[in-house]
Amino acid sequence: MEINPIGFVRNSAEEKTDWETLISELVILPEYEEGLYRIEEMPEILVIFYFDRAEEIKMRVHPKHDHSIPKVGVFASRSPTRPNFLGITKVRLLERRANILVVKGLDALNGTPIIDIKPAVRWDQLDKSEK
Repeated sequence: MEINPIGFVRNSAEEKTDWETLISELVILPEYEEGLYRIEEMPEILVIFYFDRAEEIKMRVHPKHDHSIPKVGVFASRSPTRPNFLGITKVRLLERRANILVVKGLDALNGTPIIDIKPAVRWDQLDKSEK
């Protein structure tokens, strides 16, 4: 299996932060820019990314690394310590500037490789009043 990044995350997050309010830019490589056609019509998108700084795999984790919360299986969490180090987050799409998407709420660090982007809703379900 071969997976190549389509871009990278640009933001101020070098470690954990307030992900809900964080504004990030998804910098899409020029060869994939055509694939962004009409994405700005989507109020929310799913960003699939690679936890490139994860170093270990754990099958049980404390959600949010909070030891006051009982452990759960990694597949029942958003932990980066997963077998394939893949993350996915639904974010609010604020703006598109050519090959750059400005989003809110992405829980990925600055420089994180982006693997794929998908709309959070299907085109036939899109409420044009949401945007």
